[in-house]
Amino acid sequence: MSMAVDVVVAGAGIVGAACARELASAGLHVAVVDRGFAACGATSAGMGHIVVMDDSEAQFALTRYSQTLWDQLEAELPPEAEFERCGTIWVATDDEELAEVRRKFSRYTQRNVAAEILNAAELSAAEPGLRTLLAGGLLVPGDSVLYPPCAAAHLLDGARENGATLLFGETIVAMGHGNVSLSDGTAISCNRIVNAAGHHSPSLTAGVNVKPRKGHLVITDRYAGTVRHQLVELGYLKSAASITNDSVAFNVQPRKTGQVLIGSSRQYNVAESGVDTRIVARMLQRAFEYVPSLRSASCIRTWTGFRAATPDKLPLIGPWPEDPSVILATGHEGLGITTSLATGRLVADQILERRPAIPVERYLPSRQMSGAHA
Repeated sequence: MSMAVDVVVAGAGIVGAACARELASAGLHVAVVDRGFAACGATSAGMGHIVVMDDSEAQFALTRYSQTLWDQLEAELPPEAEFERCGTIWVATDDEELAEVRRKFSRYTQRNVAAEILNAAELSAAEPGLRTLLAGGLLVPGDSVLYPPCAAAHLLDGARENGATLLFGETIVAMGHGNVSLSDGTAISCNRIVNAAGHHSPSLTAGVNVKPRKGHLVITDRYAGTVRHQLVELGYLKSAASITNDSVAFNVQPRKTGQVLIGSSRQYNVAESGVDTRIVARMLQRAFEYVPSLRSASCIRTWTGFRAATPDKLPLIGPWPEDPSVILATGHEGLGITTSLATGRLVADQILERRPAIPVERYLPSRQMSGAHA
């Protein structure tokens, strides 16, 4: 069988779904191909934190832009997407971390992101479940959470309503130069191919420098009110920055169901997808140190996923220099849920030759070829 479309999107995770929706809504004929089903990869293993991050100017611009797009989309999201603007509190344990709170506050407010410094008493009032003797924190009230698989499914529904073809359970055996071949013998000709295959993207586009980074999540039974905000330790920034060592950090999220989602961990050079009880034990112990009542909570599920990481911690969004018909939309690591909508918009901007809302140069894959870092 053969078919012709304008764009093939490889990958039906939340990034691929966002790309497909943007392109289909612009009037292009889109085919989405995934060897599994919607959101079956890293999207199903994401916490669903819509957060503004400020590790770099490029990261800030992309996360802030995408957050505004999520806020605009909120009204049309179905209830099962569980979108909630609960805010984030970055928790400081000592004076050194409190100094980082003040630095983050300055960076955010200078860029028109609402933020509030909490002293120890204010932190305790905002989150009574936290342990005592913490130094304070930074409240970012505009951050949100959602349930990623249902959000991705909604985006794909939007793409399909605008004429997109969804090909699930199909493996891409070769792609490039305007042609995609599937394992069932289907040949698709197209003008552009969007590689949104996450950590599998190098297997579809040789030479892409993206590595899998394994993470664990744990979810509890229903304990409404245990936490009220997304809570993240400031030490998370240091652990997330490591690109070689296994790490864990305190990161918990309230769900609308009353459950508590517990993260987070990062492991490099691990191919096995099974649960590593040693890592989970470290992760839970970290959570217990911050929220002691979680020690008595029943955990009903533990699972893993692989995030797509780049050396400079920025995604690859744009044409692959060795084959400009291939547009990369990968390498988002732990920020794929947050940045999916902005990525979809930037991919569409480049394909349709529209002026983007933020500069795209720092996300272009050509930086990997030149060795430059944004």
